[in-house]
Amino acid sequence: MTQAPELPEAVPGRVADAPKANWVDLYAPPATRPYLRLSRADRPIGTWLLLIPCLWAIALAGGAGGFRGWDLWLVVSCGVGAFLMRGAGCTWNDITDRDIDAQVTRTRSRPLPSGQVTVKAALVWMVVQAALAACILFTYNWLAVGLGVASLALVAIYPFAKRFTWWPQVFLGLAFNWGALLAWAAHAGEVSPAAVALYAAGIAWTLYYDTIYAHQDREDDALIGVKSTARLFGAQSRAWLWGFFAATLVLFALAVLLAHAGAGRPLGFVVALVGVWAMGLHLGWQMRHLDLDDPASCLRIFRANRDAGLIPVPFLAAAAWLG
Repeated sequence: MTQAPELPEAVPGRVADAPKANWVDLYAPPATRPYLRLSRADRPIGTWLLLIPCLWAIALAGGAGGFRGWDLWLVVSCGVGAFLMRGAGCTWNDITDRDIDAQVTRTRSRPLPSGQVTVKAALVWMVVQAALAACILFTYNWLAVGLGVASLALVAIYPFAKRFTWWPQVFLGLAFNWGALLAWAAHAGEVSPAAVALYAAGIAWTLYYDTIYAHQDREDDALIGVKSTARLFGAQSRAWLWGFFAATLVLFALAVLLAHAGAGRPLGFVVALVGVWAMGLHLGWQMRHLDLDDPASCLRIFRANRDAGLIPVPFLAAAAWLG
C-alpha cells in the first residue's frame, strides 16, 4: 500500500497558504503563533488593503485642501488600527467559518479547523484586538468615532454574506473601504461628496481583487455550496474584471475632481489624476498576466494589488505642494 504524500497543510502549525518563511513562523514566540495566524499576521496583504483607502483619503483631502498638524498621527494610527481591526475581523471570520474552512483544502490548516485554538480563546483574542483598536479610534473626532462604531455592523455581517448572496465581495468592499470615510472625517470633520466617490472607487476595486482571490477556491466552494462572484461570473469573469477595473478608475477620478473643485490648484489636480492613471497602468499589467485557471496566478495577482493601491498616494499628496 502506497503512503499518501504529506500535504503542505499537514505540516504542524503552518498555514498552507501563508507565505513561506513569514515572520510569524520564523520569529514569533511559539505560544503566540496560533493567535497571530488567526489574525493573518503571517500574510500582511489584508492589512495593506484595509489601510490603503485610509491613505487615499488622507492624501486626497490633504492634497486638495492642505494638510493639518494631526495628519501624521492619522497615518500612523490608521496603520496600527488596520492591523488590529483586520486581525479582529479575520478572527471573527474564522470563528463563523470554521466548519466551512475544514472542508476547503486551502483553509483547513487554519488555527480553528486544525484545533490549534479553541473557539473560546479565539473570541477572547478578537475582543482584545477590537479593544486596542477602540483606544486608537477614540483619539479622533466624534464623527470619525461614530463611523468607526458603525463599521462593526459590516464586519459582523460579512462572514455570513457568502451564505445568502452571490455577491459577498460587495460586503467585503463595504467593510474594507470604510476607512476612506473614517479617515476623511478624522481629517476634515466631515464626509464630503469626494469621500463618498472615493469610497465607491474602493468598493469597485475590492470587487476586482477579491473576485480574483475567490477564483482560487471556486471548485471547493461549488462542492460545499459557498457563493462568490467567481462562481457567479464563471467564464465571463474577465469581462466583469475589466468592468470593475474601469469603474475603479472612473470613480477615483471623480473623487479627485470633487476634491479639487474650487481649490485653485490646477497643477495639483493634474498630478492627482496622473496618480489614478498610474494605478490603472498597474491594473492593466495585472490583467495581462492573470490566469484565472491557475490558483497560484490568482494569489500572485491578488497580492499585487498592494502595489497598485499605493501608487496613487504620493501623487495625491503631492498636489498640496504642486498646486
